[in-house]
Amino acid sequence: MENETIFVREVKREDIPTVVEINRRALPENYSIDYFYYHLEEFPDLFLVGIVKRDDLEYIAGYSMSRIEFGFSNFGLSLVKKGHLISIAVLDQFRRKGIASSLIKTTIERLTKKKVNEFYLEVRVTNYPAISLYKKFNFVVTNKIPSYYSDGEDAYVMTVKLR
Repeated sequence: MENETIFVREVKREDIPTVVEINRRALPENYSIDYFYYHLEEFPDLFLVGIVKRDDLEYIAGYSMSRIEFGFSNFGLSLVKKGHLISIAVLDQFRRKGIASSLIKTTIERLTKKKVNEFYLEVRVTNYPAISLYKKFNFVVTNKIPSYYSDGEDAYVMTVKLR
């Protein structure tokens, strides 16, 4: 009988090749490896991996990469400190285990401690499972960006107030 646990931790430098592989396998939008190293250096506490531990083996099942920005609120004209979810992905074989939820929950907790006002992301308008997940965390659609993705698909900007 296999014993499985799931936990979240910060990305380590040696995790980057695996994270890049997950990005390539799970998402049509891919970033250069340098972009991942940049986020590891600049925002290490907001670059997380979801780990599935089975018996004594650990698998990196997914990741989320976020950063902090300053700019206009997605809810109005005030200048605010914003969290931006750059990328999140979970490998197919590990989906529906709560890994993405754990990554988002941990990121929101960390952004809240840093007194970040809101947290936002872009999502394909046809990515219904992701949109449904984000709504569980009270994200709402605050904008729509035409032809945001390289294949021409539109994106919703979804935002949640943190304070």
